[in-house]
Amino acid sequence: MSMTAVKSVDPRSPARRAGVRAGETLTHINGHPVVDVLDYKFYSYDPRLELTLQSPDGTVRTLRVKKSEGEDLGLEFETYLMDRARSCANHCIFCFVDQMPPGMRPSLYFKDDDARLSFLLGNYLTLTNLSPREVQRIIDLRISPINVSVHTTDRELRSKMLKNPRAGAGIDIMERLAANHITMNCQIVSCPGINDGPALDSTLSDLAAMFPAVNSVSVVPVGVTKYREGLFPLQTYTKETAAALIDQVEAFAARHLEENGTRLVWSSDEFYLLAGREPPVEDYFEDFTQLDNGVGMLTLLSQEFSRALNLMEPDEMEGTVPFSIATGVSAAPFLAKLVGQAREKCGTIEGRVYPIVNRFFGETITVAGLVTGGDLIDQLRGKELGQRLLIPASMLRSGENIFLDDVTTADVERELGVPVIPVPQDGYELLDAICGVRLTPETQKAAWENEEFYRYNP
Repeated sequence: MSMTAVKSVDPRSPARRAGVRAGETLTHINGHPVVDVLDYKFYSYDPRLELTLQSPDGTVRTLRVKKSEGEDLGLEFETYLMDRARSCANHCIFCFVDQMPPGMRPSLYFKDDDARLSFLLGNYLTLTNLSPREVQRIIDLRISPINVSVHTTDRELRSKMLKNPRAGAGIDIMERLAANHITMNCQIVSCPGINDGPALDSTLSDLAAMFPAVNSVSVVPVGVTKYREGLFPLQTYTKETAAALIDQVEAFAARHLEENGTRLVWSSDEFYLLAGREPPVEDYFEDFTQLDNGVGMLTLLSQEFSRALNLMEPDEMEGTVPFSIATGVSAAPFLAKLVGQAREKCGTIEGRVYPIVNRFFGETITVAGLVTGGDLIDQLRGKELGQRLLIPASMLRSGENIFLDDVTTADVERELGVPVIPVPQDGYELLDAICGVRLTPETQKAAWENEEFYRYNP
């Protein structure tokens, strides 16, 4: 069956009212060929549509549809993209997927590099597998914003880092997109001694030259696991080198702010944690455009938590049952500080924060989103956990109660003897969880759907 074949039709949808049937293939909308989900979403936006459909026996028919502007037609296809997701053609020296142990679920080894997922879901792409036709389609359909993994604008260095001779041409594509006013949010995975230092200065200058099409830039540290046998030798950032990079980025951002009214580039929170520095204040991050890359997340969490505390009366926190919080090594001191703030307002708060050393991937991995269920069990067994164990929802697979190592929250609860409560990256929700306010199913679902923070997606 064609991937543009209709799998089902919403019974209350414009498509059902028009007579579209499951099993038919949607070939054209208003005369435009429908290749994938981008064509479908773009051409079906208008209120008056002419759909061309082909039945399994080859019969072609045309239906007219009237609906509200922007209203979804109500069709479900064989796959979300109405096509196969495109895998990455690169062999990046810093690729996190290449550093995973064997035996994990197959989906964790798939490397996507699909412009459609960038536009629809916020994934980052390298531009190396875009054909000239696809570049032109982005321009013609005004697909914006897209998220680009840049890493460096030095074409030769980019080809070496991505191990793809076409990688350098990705910068030419960026310049063409910028000339056609396509908005881009950019990511730089910074590798010590490779694309930082003078190379980073040059990259930031080149990206600034594409402003305002280049809307924001995040700089995140490379993640290095213990599974690197046969891979390119990479170093990790130290306290001193992380501090130097922060100084470099902040100096560039200050100049850009003075000249253009925006900082344009930010270091991720992890750099500040590595350097032992407090993250900047809330206004520094402007619109928090790079929040999904861990830029400003801790600052926003802290501000939300403080506001929630100010709104809550001490007597509302009375009777809070003892709890514990498990998180990554890097964020543990930060969360301990928030628990301390709650305790200052209400002295009856009893809570402990446990940093979980990442033995699954290696101790150089310190972020919460890569903590496994097995490490939770091994390191918390026998510890004083209170009556509830709070964990960041980012530890779990989106929409499910399963960790990266396929251990479930039920497994953890059984082994540790306490209920496990996933908490979204939200200061208000964190305080509610500390005080024992149960998340509604809708709130928890929203938390899972939005919790991709701290996951590496080079």
